[in-house]
Amino acid sequence: MSGRLRYLLTLSRPRFWFYLAGPVVVGVAFGADTTGDLFTAVSVGLFAYFLLPANVFLYGVNDVFDVDVDIANPKKDEREARWSGDSVVAAVIALSTLLGAATFLLTSSRAWPYLAGFFLLGFQYSAPPLRFKTTPFLDSVSNGLYVLPGAAAYAAVAGAHPPLAAVAGAWLWAMGMHTFSAIPDIDPDREAGIRTMATFLGERRTFAYCLCCWLAAAVVFGLVDVRIGLLLGAYPLLILAVYRSDVDVDRAYWWYPMLNTAVGTLLTLGALWRLVNA
Repeated sequence: MSGRLRYLLTLSRPRFWFYLAGPVVVGVAFGADTTGDLFTAVSVGLFAYFLLPANVFLYGVNDVFDVDVDIANPKKDEREARWSGDSVVAAVIALSTLLGAATFLLTSSRAWPYLAGFFLLGFQYSAPPLRFKTTPFLDSVSNGLYVLPGAAAYAAVAGAHPPLAAVAGAWLWAMGMHTFSAIPDIDPDREAGIRTMATFLGERRTFAYCLCCWLAAAVVFGLVDVRIGLLLGAYPLLILAVYRSDVDVDRAYWWYPMLNTAVGTLLTLGALWRLVNA
């Protein structure tokens, strides 16, 4: 049992837990009208689900349908796990998926389109028949799924849809983040016959694509708040620095969880400052 728990922990990608739970925190902070809105059954419940069960669902489905591809992927040797085929683990992944139904019961109907979008894109990103991850550009666009928990949290707490520019800016950020993360996989994906945005463009043009996504994200977020746009400027600056340096992209890839956490923290603190000084 301890071995299964360790495997499930690795499968869930602990370094990336806040890629789903972090947007919930930001969405709650910006959607709240008072400090009392920060810790309700809705906000705590959404955070709890997207911190761990949602990651088991998302990456579990990914590993199940990538079993052949992952044979040649070096990331699976250390930081991630190859699918073991364990029936108990498969049951936990299924249970984590079913637990997602509770998020609909917990929230108002305004949040439902964002939740439905998350589960649909999360499943079809890896699973047939659509399997977005094997179609260049669609693999990038579909990764806007990472911002949908935050949009759902905002809608559930505020009782209104989040600003369109904020959703669009976050979606562009997620597109750049996903495609950058695919650069270390270019060689193993090509060997496995998998077509992605990164394999289609090649490394140099993928850097340019990510730069464009993150520049666009900063500009669009600037329409919501100039300070947020300036904060998002850290992403194009960093990718330019990585491209012009001799730092291996496989190493730089693992810096981004720290950058994303720092940016999310600053966004949350800004929203909390607004509440405290309202």
